[in-house]
Amino acid sequence: MEQVILVDTNDSEVGVMEKMEAHKQAILHRAFSVFLFNKHGKMLLQQRAFSKYHSPGLWTNTCCSHPRPGESLEQAVTRRLKEEMGIEANVTKAFDFIYKAALPNELSEHEFDHVYIGQYDGEVTPNPLEVANFVYQSIQEVKSNLDTYPDKYTVWFQIAFTKVGEWYEANFKY
Repeated sequence: MEQVILVDTNDSEVGVMEKMEAHKQAILHRAFSVFLFNKHGKMLLQQRAFSKYHSPGLWTNTCCSHPRPGESLEQAVTRRLKEEMGIEANVTKAFDFIYKAALPNELSEHEFDHVYIGQYDGEVTPNPLEVANFVYQSIQEVKSNLDTYPDKYTVWFQIAFTKVGEWYEANFKY
């Protein structure tokens, strides 16, 4: 039974809860999202596996998940990048945000999301239990697709995308 870390709006830990229960009750919990870019400035997106319990088949950032109780965010980012995408990459904490959104199947997301950004140019070997497909796209391509087909992207990706693009342009040179 996987647990998530419950937090307050300052990201202070207030307890733990079984992951599905936190998503059923819309309880604020700690999460992270990783956005990787290649040397040409193209963002690595993944399509979530169609077997995922929420947001199946939707396009999203390179990796996202929850740290386990007793696990640092940095440890969790390293673990999940490897588990989901077969990647080891250096990332930088860029910003965080809180969001709450209803999902199908009477589930919800209510997360304090820590956003990490990095550069990666190596091989991508996604876990098919986690990822259906992946693609590198320019920020302009992603923006155009988001504007035209927003329902094909996860809610957290839609919220974070603009700020990620701005942060990347200000902090990385390619």
